[in-house]
Amino acid sequence: MAERRKPWTFVASGAPVRDDILVRTDAASVEQCLEACLPRLRELGFSFPE
Repeated sequence: MAERRKPWTFVASGAPVRDDILVRTDAASVEQCLEACLPRLRELGFSFPE
């Protein structure tokens, strides 16, 4: 964003996450979005390859 690139947004909500959960972040790259959101999704019980 500071580099004048378009920002990325990652959002996970609703089933199967749960209706009352929202995991969201805005970042400068898809990698930064995943770094922010994957730990939270793991806390909720989801598993992803490293």
